[in-house]
Amino acid sequence: MSEHVAATAITVDPDPYAPFRLSQGFRVGDLLFVSGQAAIDESGAVVGTSDFDAQAEQTFRNLARVLEAGGSSLADVVKVTIFLTDMANFPKIVELRGRWFTPPWPADTLVEVSALALPELEIEIEAIAVASSASPTEAA
Repeated sequence: MSEHVAATAITVDPDPYAPFRLSQGFRVGDLLFVSGQAAIDESGAVVGTSDFDAQAEQTFRNLARVLEAGGSSLADVVKVTIFLTDMANFPKIVELRGRWFTPPWPADTLVEVSALALPELEIEIEAIAVASSASPTEAA
């Protein structure tokens, strides 16, 4: 008989996504499923309006923060989906992947969309990562 694996919400404090009624992500066994991260700072303000580079940096920092809260890291990401409002930024994404991820590179889907949740946003990244076998509080 199969054993039930519980899903545990990943939380950060402060949580800038709380007003949107969504979870930062979930840890299910040794996998983390992280909600799309964007250029929103801890107070809920958009960072880098009209500045893709600033938005990308904040987005990757947010992704790292949630992964760490769930007991993982950017080095443990196995799959990302990156949403861009302008595919002209693709060369920058290649460079950013080299700075924020490590070999073996995560599986990746890159999609251009007409808009993201807020009109100022230019990039969003969701991820699946492997977690350590310890709980996030034990790993800290």
